[in-house]
Amino acid sequence: MTDQKTFVHQSLAQGLQDHGVGVLFGLMGDANLFFVDHYVRGCGGRFVPAAYEGSSVLMALAYAQLSGNVAVATVTHGPALTNCVTALTEGVRGRIPMVLMAGDTPASNPLHLQSIDQREVVKTTGAGFEQVRLPETATKDLARAMYRAQSERRPIVLNMPADYMWVETPHTPVILGLLEGPAYVPEGPAVDEAIGMIASARRPLILAGGGAVHARDAIIKLADRLEAPLATTLKAKGLFRGHPYDMDIFGTLSTPAAYDLIAQSDCLICFGAGLHEFTTDRGKLMAKKRVIHIDNDPRVIGRSVHPDAALVADAALTADNFVWWLNEAEIPASGFTRDLDPETLRFHPSRAPGEVKEGCVPYVAALERMEQVLPQDRVLVTDGGRFMTEVWCRVSVTDPQSFVVTANFGSIGLGLQSAIGAALAAPDREVVLFTGDGGFMMGGINEFNTAVRLGLNLTIIMCNDAAYGAEHIQFLDRRMDPSLSEFDWPSFAKVATALGGTGFEVRSLEALETALAEAAQTKGTKLLELHLDPDDVPRMRI
Repeated sequence: MTDQKTFVHQSLAQGLQDHGVGVLFGLMGDANLFFVDHYVRGCGGRFVPAAYEGSSVLMALAYAQLSGNVAVATVTHGPALTNCVTALTEGVRGRIPMVLMAGDTPASNPLHLQSIDQREVVKTTGAGFEQVRLPETATKDLARAMYRAQSERRPIVLNMPADYMWVETPHTPVILGLLEGPAYVPEGPAVDEAIGMIASARRPLILAGGGAVHARDAIIKLADRLEAPLATTLKAKGLFRGHPYDMDIFGTLSTPAAYDLIAQSDCLICFGAGLHEFTTDRGKLMAKKRVIHIDNDPRVIGRSVHPDAALVADAALTADNFVWWLNEAEIPASGFTRDLDPETLRFHPSRAPGEVKEGCVPYVAALERMEQVLPQDRVLVTDGGRFMTEVWCRVSVTDPQSFVVTANFGSIGLGLQSAIGAALAAPDREVVLFTGDGGFMMGGINEFNTAVRLGLNLTIIMCNDAAYGAEHIQFLDRRMDPSLSEFDWPSFAKVATALGGTGFEVRSLEALETALAEAAQTKGTKLLELHLDPDDVPRMRI
């Protein structure tokens, strides 16, 4: 109730409830334990305890992506915050809104064992920093952090001094509504230039990225009007699923037919895409064609590829505007899609069956079978590692929101934590995680039991080539001994069972069939350990 005396830790917990935060991820320590306790016992919130501080941030990031809301995590001070550096950087580069409520050591004790300059630590990640300035401003500072996470589309760290927690303060709810800026309507000479390029194009192609997910229908309408094929960046995978001329992913992950078609195109209309080196195949796919780049963030345009026409504008409004002018000028359709075979556009050729080591599964064949058998309405999460690009190409998703990619910072070991957050945000859907042996040992094994304790319906596909695959290839390429990259791991299937889940050992395609069938009938957290030949896993397509 307004103006009722409370302690700061209670007021902060109540502030989360005021903002509608129903799930809090974290790990307790002496700077945040009373805040967490009141959030659960006093406010009726749900606390999801992680085994490692960085895991709580990763869970929150995936939860935010699936739920569409700002997610919140909490850790204590010093090493707890430094343990979050990789996860915060992942969130910044993925442009995911979340708030990390981090305790700080008492200002009265500058020689505290865990004292560090937390603002400087956060600065290195690119995340925002918001300080709880005084006990009486705590709810205002929390509201500011929540607002900034939404408006800046990145993690914000709220720094909470431990010596404030038991100070009395009135609790006054504070919520800062998001100030919606106007949607940018395309205007100016650049619009005329762009429409002129589109009208004269004979083989136009449309590319949509994560910044254009909201504009699906308008972009499809433009594609149909132009008779132009559609493609997406990795982060927008699944956006045009079901459209006959959906080419799936554009760039180094394209199918051979799609890659050839991109090379033939003479005009690329790019909505909300960063056009980084993997999307453009280091610029090769941009050569000898006009490039029109539309984004509502001017910092994105021209950062990687300098376009022939640039529009700082909303993707949906721009697509509608293009259609209107094309109709007004009676520009005929290009006819580019008339002779295309839609199935060929999306077909990744199977690898010719080769010899694999005894007791190993042919990797591509296994992926193709799992694409058929795993639930179609799945949430797909991928960890980092050599195995991942074949998963991105061969395992489908229904829409971009159902696809969690932990590749924004190039780290391995972020997958299982993200899968837990995704599963909590989508409890009625099957979450499927593809992870490697190195990534699982680095960051997955310490949270496997967390998934079990939470009773999550989670399927983990463990791609175990008993090696750090990317390094294994580099040794072989230089005709060096790769043994330093190889490991004699324990049985992950047995480890999964020992940690309270269900593990399946898979050493053949026949065993894969059995494991998939049994896993489909098994509730809870399951791990299918695919034993792979490190020489059979294809190279990364990036």
